[in-house]
Amino acid sequence: MRLLVRGDVDGFFGLALDNLVQLLLIDALCRTVLGFGPELIYGRVLPGAAVSLLVGNLFYAWQARKLARAEGRQDVCALPYGINTVSLFAHVFLVMLPAKLEAEASGLADPARVAWQAGLVACLGSGVIELVGSLVAERLRRVTPRAALLSTLAGIALTFISIGFLFRTYARPVVGFTTLAIILLTYFGRVRFKGGLPGGLVAVGLGTLIAWLTGIAPVGELAGKGAGFFPPLPVAGELWIGLVRGDFLAYFSVILPMGLFNLVGSLQNLESAEAAGDRYATRPSLAANGLGSVAAALFGSCFPTTIYIGHPGWKAMGARAGYSILNAAFFTVIGLTGTLATIAWAVPIDAGMAIVLWIGLVITAQAFQATPREHAPAVVVGLLPGVAAWGAILVKNALRAASYGAPGGPAFSEQLIPAFLASDTWIHGFFALEQGFIFTAMILSAATVELIERRFARAGVWCLVAAALAALGLLHSYRFTPGDAVQWIHPAWPWAIGYGIMALLFFAARSMTEPDEAAHG
Repeated sequence: MRLLVRGDVDGFFGLALDNLVQLLLIDALCRTVLGFGPELIYGRVLPGAAVSLLVGNLFYAWQARKLARAEGRQDVCALPYGINTVSLFAHVFLVMLPAKLEAEASGLADPARVAWQAGLVACLGSGVIELVGSLVAERLRRVTPRAALLSTLAGIALTFISIGFLFRTYARPVVGFTTLAIILLTYFGRVRFKGGLPGGLVAVGLGTLIAWLTGIAPVGELAGKGAGFFPPLPVAGELWIGLVRGDFLAYFSVILPMGLFNLVGSLQNLESAEAAGDRYATRPSLAANGLGSVAAALFGSCFPTTIYIGHPGWKAMGARAGYSILNAAFFTVIGLTGTLATIAWAVPIDAGMAIVLWIGLVITAQAFQATPREHAPAVVVGLLPGVAAWGAILVKNALRAASYGAPGGPAFSEQLIPAFLASDTWIHGFFALEQGFIFTAMILSAATVELIERRFARAGVWCLVAAALAALGLLHSYRFTPGDAVQWIHPAWPWAIGYGIMALLFFAARSMTEPDEAAHG
């Protein structure tokens, strides 16, 4: 198979644009949400991301060429690979931001560095889970209903990704509506622009032009931001500080399920590639994905990598192994030279937000499309905890806008509970459901699937798992700090008892009930 064919160029533009949006998101979120300085973003985070993208893309290109030689074919397409969008948002908002707020509330001198260290621990944990999981991936998939896994992802995609960027689209409708129309036309309308221009490239290009014409761009000041050469350097010392501080246990309820989701999602993408004609071995493919995340953490990036969805599309476009090699080269240059600073200055996030909005829509739709129709109620159940967690973050942001947690302002405290209750807003339930909501979503959805299939004992087992996690403080346990309501690794007995009662009812269902097809048929 030739090293580079024409289809690789088309594939490169599409996949590079996808990963470029992730890097722009990393730059924007690290600056605006986490308060990272240029030296941390361009000197540590982006070089680490470049290492992970280089390792994975080169491996999957080599793997594709190896498969082509073994089967004597010229049409083998490498697995698409890049930074995981869902994990990016989860690590920023569910790990790094809480770590920063906790550090600020504790009066630590450099809360941004604490957030970075927590992100490194989360990224390492995700990679290790994927590495270990590659040995038992098939068994993991059989144990957990698909609706439980996909609906949990959909809850995050619908809220943290889609709705947030939908707000931004309507806040800046000229650029937002234009780029959204292009993305909906090309990706949902299944058409291509004449000349073979990728829809994503057209959207970002036109969005950037409108942003400059309307004053949205340039973004900030360019001078002194990230120019130079930044070699990737090991950050084992920073990683060790986060591990010793206990970040792995503190954010275990995010790290474990996100690692499992990355694992299962990659496994499903391998199956998609096989259906398109390219059968890759499961274990090395998943292990390489995990190694990419581990490499990211060891060299400064907080963001895991994944095997992307869409292999059949890239294959149909004519991409082979060369598009992965082009991606590796492109992002190595961007990550090690700080040129992302120029791109972030010239290309506002608004120009690419329609692509991210589309990603969230596709993930949410997939939860319904890729599960049996009768399991749709379980998908809806799995969406709810993610919606609640996102709502809790909105409530907290509103309180901070009203000076709660600010110097001289009121502190977050138990006094908030009766204050909200006066308007029939059960904020206590909000804050409790926020803690470990990814576990909650998966467990409730899985139990619902088992009930739909009348496997009542299995539903009871899922509830016992929830009870155990609540008793360990990994679900629903929280405490107030002056500036937040954060997870507290302390037994949440009321919820543990509640889940235990649910389990008993499901275990006893066979003896207490009888089928009622007339009412529910």
